[in-house]
Amino acid sequence: MKRDYSSTLIPGIHYYLNKLVEFMSQNAENHYKQIQKLEAVISKIKKGGGDKRIEKEHSKGKFTARERVEKLCDKGTSFYEIGLWAGYEMYEDAGGCPAAGVIVGIGTISGRQCMIVANDATVKAGAWFPITCKKNLRAQEIAMENHLPLVYLVDSAGVYLPMQDEIFPDKEHFGRIFRNNAKISALGIPQIAAIMGSCVAGGAYLPIMSDEALIVDGTGSVFLAGSYLVKAAIGEDVDNETLGGATTHTEISGVTDYKMPDDETCLNTIRDLVGKLGPTEKAKFNRIEAKRPARKSEEIYDILPVDRNRPYDMMQVLECIIDEGSFTEFKKGYGQTLITGYARIDGWSIGIVANQRKVVRSKSGEMQIGGVIYSDTADKGARFILNCNQKKIPILFMHDVTGFMVGKRSEHGGIIKDGAKMVNAVSNSVVPKFSVVVGNSYGAGNYAMCGKAYDPRFIYAWPSAKIAVMGGAQAAKTLMQIEVSAMERKGTKLSEEEKAAFLKKITEKYESQTTVEYAAARLWVDEIIKPEETRARISKAIEAANHNPNIPEFKTGVIQT
Repeated sequence: MKRDYSSTLIPGIHYYLNKLVEFMSQNAENHYKQIQKLEAVISKIKKGGGDKRIEKEHSKGKFTARERVEKLCDKGTSFYEIGLWAGYEMYEDAGGCPAAGVIVGIGTISGRQCMIVANDATVKAGAWFPITCKKNLRAQEIAMENHLPLVYLVDSAGVYLPMQDEIFPDKEHFGRIFRNNAKISALGIPQIAAIMGSCVAGGAYLPIMSDEALIVDGTGSVFLAGSYLVKAAIGEDVDNETLGGATTHTEISGVTDYKMPDDETCLNTIRDLVGKLGPTEKAKFNRIEAKRPARKSEEIYDILPVDRNRPYDMMQVLECIIDEGSFTEFKKGYGQTLITGYARIDGWSIGIVANQRKVVRSKSGEMQIGGVIYSDTADKGARFILNCNQKKIPILFMHDVTGFMVGKRSEHGGIIKDGAKMVNAVSNSVVPKFSVVVGNSYGAGNYAMCGKAYDPRFIYAWPSAKIAVMGGAQAAKTLMQIEVSAMERKGTKLSEEEKAAFLKKITEKYESQTTVEYAAARLWVDEIIKPEETRARISKAIEAANHNPNIPEFKTGVIQT
């Protein structure tokens, strides 16, 4: 709503304030338009293979993967999905792979936080693409790091054979899933698998390497080779039900433990099994009664500029997320392009490392560019991370960073050495780390702020996020200079118009690879979330981390001083 301050202010001032309010309202409107576009795509992704495929599953008496997850989780609780955008605009030649053909996320089952993995049979019969494997491994990684019980709802035709070379033999490929099954079991983390459709070949090991396996009569089947392959391999005639149906595996082979008449009974039995799990130890992270943030979460849309090059005050953004009055700032007057301090989110104690996007003045009086990491910034960040580890306080990183400062003065001042301190501290940090990419996350700034390579327990991105080795304009100009120089060495001279067209083409391609959708499709982030969801997501993430009581001893190794 546009507000008019003209009647309450000194003449002349009201004009500028109303202009500011008008700008903020327009800014918020642009953010909402961007979110609406994303939500339209999300609706399509959630349809999986489409309405016809959904109807086909229903005609078999089966629920879809999303219906199964909804019925499995406690009523009135939220399912925190991970990897919804995985596979987006990938594998177009194969017809696409919405949500990587598998639904993954944290849900509450019988009052217990669990990691749920549900194959989506509407997408290529639940076949595994390379991104499907990556998403499943991410689910297992989260479960292992946070000691969350795992529930697998299996309904898959196995590896997508045309891409078997990209999913079968390597360390982070299909076989790693079953290796993780064994490791998870050794950690004492419960795994329950329900065979609710096809489960073939190597995929058959996943449910059977779980602690307990259920199978739905008539629709569930599990075998190393189906009837066609058996006929081709050994000449035996046998139908799939006799080969690996529910009766075979609960009454003859003993491979599965529970025979279920239908999906509904199967899901209710899983709820019963989870409800009977024994108690677990906790990390006992500090939590008190929560307070509402000082600002409404929707104000983020007014504060955060759509133009990613404009400055803003990150502290105002934090005031929309953290509990009111809970922030204790660390080294406030030093390294001011980074905000560090202790706060609470939904009552949980947490350390915050956030890029400050305001233009600030250094201790020497020099103006520093917001969102850039300087030597003092890196030194301050490293020190604060050490403190959080000493105190066993989880850390939240809020990214809006264009990288480390460059130039003669910075190099002579040891920016690489100071940056290495912060990267070392992040790398060796043993307390749970969580990352939210608010805006830019460029170059080594991504590393220092705990990007995906630095093992955040969870990493989320706002629709405004961009992830790349450098900004689009700089990268495109650099790439063009390289290409043009190479062409000129071969005797090809380009006119200014041709150079401009060439630059435009390079810029468009590069920019398309920095978008939040591109990053989420490849699981560089766990999920794209709306800013107002951040508080709930981080609270749920700390709750998940609290299930793992094992925090190793903190060691940093060699740090240059």
